[in-house]
Amino acid sequence: MSKSSKAWLQIAGAACFEVAWVIGLKHASAPWEWGITVLAILISFYVLISASRTLPAGTVYAVFVGLGTTGTVLADMLWFGEPFRTLKVVLILLLLAGVIGLKLTTSDGTKEQIKEVS
Repeated sequence: MSKSSKAWLQIAGAACFEVAWVIGLKHASAPWEWGITVLAILISFYVLISASRTLPAGTVYAVFVGLGTTGTVLADMLWFGEPFRTLKVVLILLLLAGVIGLKLTTSDGTKEQIKEVS
């Protein structure tokens, strides 16, 4: 697996932990739930920082936030009774199209290319 493929998987994993900690911020009440929330925050940002060592930081952060937002909205609809709204789903699909576009336009080894030019 290439470095960039690993970094894209790291971003997806970090976004999953982001969904967990956002849900935790809203719903945690017991100390152990807050502990899990803090752990999810630490893991998500550690993995995010690791991915940004390979891919451009702006792209990494935009994809991370886009995937996290999508996951949080879907979790709210699936598990917490948030009403399904067609416009919301269309906008989430538009957001995902942007995330996919960023992935497709980010070349492998971007940072190595920059270092070679400098």
